[in-house]
Amino acid sequence: MAVNLQPAQPAGLAAFLRSGDLVLAVVMVLVVGMMVVPLPSALLDLLLVTNITLALTMLMVSLYVQRPLEFSTFPSLLLILTLFRLSMNVATTRLVLLNAEAGRVIEAFGTFVVGGNYAVGVVIFIILIVIQFIVVTNGAGRISEVAARFTLDAMPGKQMAIDADLNAGLITEADARNRRQSIQRESDFYGTMDGASKFVRGDAIAGILIILVNIVGGLIIGVLQRGMSLSEAASRYTLLTVGDGLVTQIPALIISVGTGILVSKAATEASLGNEIGAQVLGDPRVLGAVAAMMGLLGLVPGLPKLPFLTLATLAGVAAYVASQTRRQAALAAELGALAPAEEAEGPKGPENVMNLLAVDPMELEIGYRLIPLVDAAQGGDLLDRITMIRRQTALKMGVVLPPIRVRDNLQLKPKEYRINLRGIEIARGDIQIDHFLAMNAGMAAGPLEGIPTKEPVFGLPAFWIPESRREEAEILGYTVFDPSSVVATHLTEVVKQHAADVLTRQDVQALLTNIKAEYPAVVEELTPGLLTVGEIQRVLQNLLRERVSIRDLVPILEALANYGRLTKDSDTLTEYARQAVARAITHAHLSGSGSLQVLTLDPALEQTLGNAVQQTDQGAFVSLEPGVAARLLKTLQAQVERMLANGQQPVVLCSSKVRLVFRRLIERKLPQVSVLAYNEIVPPQTEVQAVGTIGLA
Repeated sequence: MAVNLQPAQPAGLAAFLRSGDLVLAVVMVLVVGMMVVPLPSALLDLLLVTNITLALTMLMVSLYVQRPLEFSTFPSLLLILTLFRLSMNVATTRLVLLNAEAGRVIEAFGTFVVGGNYAVGVVIFIILIVIQFIVVTNGAGRISEVAARFTLDAMPGKQMAIDADLNAGLITEADARNRRQSIQRESDFYGTMDGASKFVRGDAIAGILIILVNIVGGLIIGVLQRGMSLSEAASRYTLLTVGDGLVTQIPALIISVGTGILVSKAATEASLGNEIGAQVLGDPRVLGAVAAMMGLLGLVPGLPKLPFLTLATLAGVAAYVASQTRRQAALAAELGALAPAEEAEGPKGPENVMNLLAVDPMELEIGYRLIPLVDAAQGGDLLDRITMIRRQTALKMGVVLPPIRVRDNLQLKPKEYRINLRGIEIARGDIQIDHFLAMNAGMAAGPLEGIPTKEPVFGLPAFWIPESRREEAEILGYTVFDPSSVVATHLTEVVKQHAADVLTRQDVQALLTNIKAEYPAVVEELTPGLLTVGEIQRVLQNLLRERVSIRDLVPILEALANYGRLTKDSDTLTEYARQAVARAITHAHLSGSGSLQVLTLDPALEQTLGNAVQQTDQGAFVSLEPGVAARLLKTLQAQVERMLANGQQPVVLCSSKVRLVFRRLIERKLPQVSVLAYNEIVPPQTEVQAVGTIGLA
């Protein structure tokens, strides 16, 4: 069978061209080789035209890009083209000085463009150098320097704005990551442009030196080596040198203009030409005034009437066109404003109604006087604190909170805030924005003057004090919080208290998927064979409801896999799961000295609770007489307040038989109290200090 191998060559060439790195490497080697290897005049003509083409291409790209970052390779291209142009200067200098000719392109620029007069050519070349070096290059370099400085200064504010939008739920994690990368690229781009503008300045200086060296070298070679007269040598070599300077400096000037346009361009939604047309020629009043002034100047005796009246007519026509365009735009805007109203009167489509059903899992509403707490421009750091709350919740509780939306609500009091769970209020507080909260944690040495209030988390007595008295309060032993810390602490406690309500089946599925990547055996054994995702969710919610971290999920899942064959009761499975993470539970309640300070139950009370346990379809509950339950809660509340005042965590230690029912008895009144069983103290040698006993008396 015959095989045609001819198409292999184009395929190889296409593969070569698609490999940009390889092409660039070959180009750089050729550019460097131009400085060493003599080039024929025909090839040099092609390279000079290529230089002009590349310069025009870069100028057009600079004009049409909407944002400077769309042409982020400009600094590198600028360096490559500068090296390419200098290599051609070396090649043309060699050709001019050796053969007294440099190809048709340079000769055309030396004869046709400047009329064959080298003196005129020198003047034009100097003018181009002045324009490029003093005007364009200097301005572009200054713009690059200032843009780089202001871009770096604005980076922290832009990063905080991204974090604020992320916390408010306006953008996703992926959007935030892309915006941060864009900011970093913008900073790198302007910093690189600041340095790249020095290439253009150096190129202009090199152009001046090269033309001087070529003229002097041409005179010496022409007179001493070729036997020309001084005027003949000056005419021949100077004309070629000026042509060489013009054919290289004109592209350099074009690239310099492109540099200035790129660094001076602001982010717009259209190209530069459209923006200039819309901003300069869009106002008919400006064009009408220009037309009137040009018409008046055309009527002044002594001035030529034709150019002034011509431009006055053109400006008047442009003013009329701009006026009609603006009128049509206003009419279209009115029609567009009427369209939503007509849609509102008619029936809405299902897609519009579905958008109204979205409910934020957690939301913080603030009064208008509390806006400075979330405004980074006014020194507010509450949004950063909310970000830290989400991170701490993931680390300590094992729950990934959805973004907490922060919004102002004019229906609230000016200094009031409210925390909502799925649109329903679950907590509220008041903040004195210009004061600090001084709380007596049981170590205050004396009274303190201020606005009396209650600490919003535990309801402890506190005072709002001005900033001038903060040091005095700290000396007296009060714990002082700024307003942002008060809101953040309250929000943290609310998140811990309602973490179980935030955890959804979808969240549980995401946790299982994450665990399955490293521990597939336990997940595959557990679900869907033994327990459903909903049954696992109820166990995890029970743990979170008692503030047990589910971050170490593997032992919890293994306990469920071990006992899921025996029972489907979520309460029983929860107790088994607590035993699996008993060490973590004990560690979470240790005091600073490493001991476990607890309240114990009177044996008579434990027996009473054990006899009063009732099993229902909703789980185990304790049934006590209302008076007995009220006395028990009152006694426990007094003990808990004493422990909180001493800076201790309120923990109750009891037998495993009554642990769950006692917790359910007190959880509505005292949700912050943890109830531990004796078998949950791990390791067993942990020092336990009983600081009080709870009884029915």
